[in-house]
Amino acid sequence: MSKQPSMKGTTMAEKQEMAVREKKELSAKEEKTVSGRYFVPYADIYETEDALSVVLEMPGVEKKDLDVALENDVLRVDGRIDFSKYKDMEPVYAEYNVGHYERSFALSGTIDQEKIGANLEDGVLTLTLPKAKHAQPRKIAIG
Repeated sequence: MSKQPSMKGTTMAEKQEMAVREKKELSAKEEKTVSGRYFVPYADIYETEDALSVVLEMPGVEKKDLDVALENDVLRVDGRIDFSKYKDMEPVYAEYNVGHYERSFALSGTIDQEKIGANLEDGVLTLTLPKAKHAQPRKIAIG
């Protein structure tokens, strides 16, 4: 009789198996002036007391090819790939499709739109969306 290893004390991350994720191709509502396929970058959103952090995977995008814009309460991220890096490569096997990235987020009135920040490092874009003062939790003094 073999003894099964115990899962007690194992975190959720340790239990997860590696799986290939398919890139979701963007179905554009308007025509693009930049040629190539567009994909929706994967995103994680974290909340603290004073801000939201949006972390997007955008491998292959350089700062000069990234636009982050805010218009009519919509935050739009557009990252373009320089395809010349891949011109001499002939894939033998490919799971990773190369293409541009685009994603939009509708912002609520709880975000201080004047203080939004963006940082791109190693293909990961981090957007910092500070909460407006009226949306931050505050302690009420008891008299």
